[in-house]
Amino acid sequence: MNTKYSDLIGQTYEFPQSEFTTKEDTLTFHGIPLEQLAVQYGTPLKFTYLPKISENINRAKDWFNKAMTDLNYKGTYQYCYCTKSSHFSHILQEALKNDIHLETSSAFDIEIIENLKQQGFVTNDTYVICNGFKRERYIDNITRLLNNGHHNCIPIIDNYEELDLLTDGIKDTFKVGIRIASEEEPKFEFYTSRLGIGYKNIVPFYEQQIKNNDQVELKMLHFFINTGIRDNAYYWNELMKCLKVYIRLKKACPSLDSLNIGGGFPTKNSLAFEFDYEYMVYEIVNQIKLACDEAEVAVPHIFTEFGSFTVGESGGAIYEVLYQKQQNDREKWNMINSSFITTLPDTWAINKRFIMLPINRWNDEYERVLLGGLTCDSDDYYNSEQHMNAIYLPKFKKDKPLYIGFFNTGAYQESIGGFGGLQHCLIPHPKHLLLQRDEQGELQVSVFKEQQTAAQLLDILGYERQEQIKSIQEKEQEIAS
Repeated sequence: MNTKYSDLIGQTYEFPQSEFTTKEDTLTFHGIPLEQLAVQYGTPLKFTYLPKISENINRAKDWFNKAMTDLNYKGTYQYCYCTKSSHFSHILQEALKNDIHLETSSAFDIEIIENLKQQGFVTNDTYVICNGFKRERYIDNITRLLNNGHHNCIPIIDNYEELDLLTDGIKDTFKVGIRIASEEEPKFEFYTSRLGIGYKNIVPFYEQQIKNNDQVELKMLHFFINTGIRDNAYYWNELMKCLKVYIRLKKACPSLDSLNIGGGFPTKNSLAFEFDYEYMVYEIVNQIKLACDEAEVAVPHIFTEFGSFTVGESGGAIYEVLYQKQQNDREKWNMINSSFITTLPDTWAINKRFIMLPINRWNDEYERVLLGGLTCDSDDYYNSEQHMNAIYLPKFKKDKPLYIGFFNTGAYQESIGGFGGLQHCLIPHPKHLLLQRDEQGELQVSVFKEQQTAAQLLDILGYERQEQIKSIQEKEQEIAS
């Protein structure tokens, strides 16, 4: 009778897989003995397997370059890393080994880029695509980057006022892009993305604000949909609408030569995961070429901004099952020595699935369980009701430690979970005031905590300090004064 956990996996999935295999009764990840890590370093722990970042970057480059060669596509391909997926210095440094470019989403990203330039990881030839809604500090930082000679910094115009704010501070000519406010998937709560400018308004915006502005050169049209790149009617429909806008804009603006199709390649979230990346890339390039050839306009250079695809599959987390609680006839709760809410917040916030496997005891009998975190919050769990498949693990035994791993967790979890004080997209936590009244009833206000600074966040993220942080602190003092 096949009752071992290894039998269950072997009967359910194609196993072993490229990154997962077993040695005796323990799991290895890219050949790394995970139980040894858990025993040596203790749990809970997180890890980042840096070579996977370079591997995925070069996979995507190969897909696009092959498609362009096969289709005789005359444009070029540029891979950008979406920094908001993970801002850590070790992530950026690994990614930048592969001749790539960067996409930013907030003010402090620019300080990171300046730090990387000082260290030699970024040059003025590196494209910096500046997305997002731009507040004063973000505008100031983009202005500084351009005025210091970073000619390949391309602000993507997100609203009608940004162009005037940029031209006020930038000394020389500069390039810009325009982001399309794509329509959201029908089941989404809102009809249109809050980001960008509407399809029908893009050509008029160019005619009114850019065409006769000698300081500004429109180079890029930016397209992104929230659900990412998928082989479904919604994605292809939105891409076709984008191409119609590109063609109309190209005919009105000869300097336009680049199409940014954003990101959204899926990452592996199950041992049964299937996605034909190469086919999707070929069809995207093919549809762009067909549309441009039919309209008799030159094909654009293609940019992508892959974040989760770049870094997601490099990350993992290992926990130990502390105890099993039999709550009723049906529910066995395996309590882990951490919290899903704090260490894997997407499992709680958006019901995201990750690959979950035991690290050891693959030759033991298995049982169906629920997984619970240590907090007192009722939502701190990971189970078959929140996720499509039931959870099976080797049977709990007090005298035999059981380690479990969650894999492909490398994107967003640290910033959303607040690692060391991080915030999503490096938006700083706001100033916090304490309000109270004295004996006469007069309001008393004191500052409990100042707003986070760029220097503090760069320190958390592991960037070199000394002169760079001192310089940032001096800038912040100037702004404050």
